[in-house]
Amino acid sequence: MASEVLVSFLGAVQASLSVLLTIGCGVVAAQFGLVTTHAAEEVSRLCVKVLLPCLMITKLGSELYLDTTANYVPIVIWATIFTVTSIAIGKAAVAFFRLPNWVVPAIAFNNTESLPLLLLQSLQTTGVLESLTSAEKASDGVERARTYFLACSVINNTITFGQGAKWITMGESSGQDDSMDPESQQDGRGDENPSERERNGNAHSPQDCEESTDANERTSLLPGKVQYWERRVGNDLSSRFRRYFYATPKPMRAILAGIGMFLNPPFIGAAIGLIIGLSPPLHRIFFNDMDKGGYFNAWLTSSLKNIGELFVSLQVVIVGVKLSLSLRLMKEGEEEAGTLPLGIVLRVTFVRFILWPAISIPIIWALAAYTNILPDDPMLWWALMMMPVGPTAMKVLALADVSGTNQTTRMSIARFLTISYIITPIVSFAVVGALEAAKAAKQ
Repeated sequence: MASEVLVSFLGAVQASLSVLLTIGCGVVAAQFGLVTTHAAEEVSRLCVKVLLPCLMITKLGSELYLDTTANYVPIVIWATIFTVTSIAIGKAAVAFFRLPNWVVPAIAFNNTESLPLLLLQSLQTTGVLESLTSAEKASDGVERARTYFLACSVINNTITFGQGAKWITMGESSGQDDSMDPESQQDGRGDENPSERERNGNAHSPQDCEESTDANERTSLLPGKVQYWERRVGNDLSSRFRRYFYATPKPMRAILAGIGMFLNPPFIGAAIGLIIGLSPPLHRIFFNDMDKGGYFNAWLTSSLKNIGELFVSLQVVIVGVKLSLSLRLMKEGEEEAGTLPLGIVLRVTFVRFILWPAISIPIIWALAAYTNILPDDPMLWWALMMMPVGPTAMKVLALADVSGTNQTTRMSIARFLTISYIITPIVSFAVVGALEAAKAAKQ
């Protein structure tokens, strides 16, 4: 028994080090000027707006069936419970220990996307999770676990983007309108000056669309007529929507604003995957072999899968680039930022790496071993145990930018995130604990 635990622990450590080395590649690339911070932000927006939705469509769509829908109900409930509980713990810690406000999102939101997905990929290589998939191929079980973590990330991201920014400044109005997606604040016209936007947005003819600006990297490849009608229809729909929105009663506006919180690209991708997975004809067309009716599988589904798979490693590299920015801020602003109190690091680390494993592992083990509430899937049990565990999400730094907080606070957050990801390998203890608990519940 001791040797089995040691093997599992060493495998988990190797997987954690693999994640850390991938993050290190981003740090090195940024330090040597191979990737600029601006380019990293653009790639991050690409990951959130394009790569992650494609991954949601293919993973959720392929793993969802009418008879497996029940597997995802506990994920939605558990993700909501541990996120809301983390928020409560963060607010209590800030009030009791008189900590900075940014500690609330630092405690509340852990990395539920890129880090767990890459960790799963590494754990599959080390063979640590094979004991949970004895009745099937290990790769099938890991792919299913990836889908579970993606479903969890939908809930986590929705709460993060909708509520996270206001907790950093606690009442400041700056950035509240943009809190829907802090990693995608600039759209395609974000770098244009007002006069250029005015020329591009108010073109009165197709010729104006072609002649209004000099050619650059943002110049559309569409013909002038298409650009003209696209902007005209877009402006008409936008103005009509605003008119209808402000004509509705205030309670209805509040409901619509709440619904709008969910309308981010990952959620839309998850919704599309849900529709495809739960519709047998669509599931067959997208995911079956060609001779069994899968007419979209070889070209459309394959393309979406190739695009989505880029998210896993690319987003982790971007985390490294952002950590490089954190290190640079630490170096350049040392006098202004002062030092990061050790108490903050210890308290947040305790919640993220010790408290939540101590809560989630016994609860899920008891539910799996003594009740019929959870489906009979050890990989699901392990994933549920691990979902609340891990370092703070890098989105917290983006939330600080959106909220308009001062430079000193942003550098404190940068320092904390750097330390948080350096100590990420301690998640190996939680990996082994969850693995042993899932195996015990399986017996």
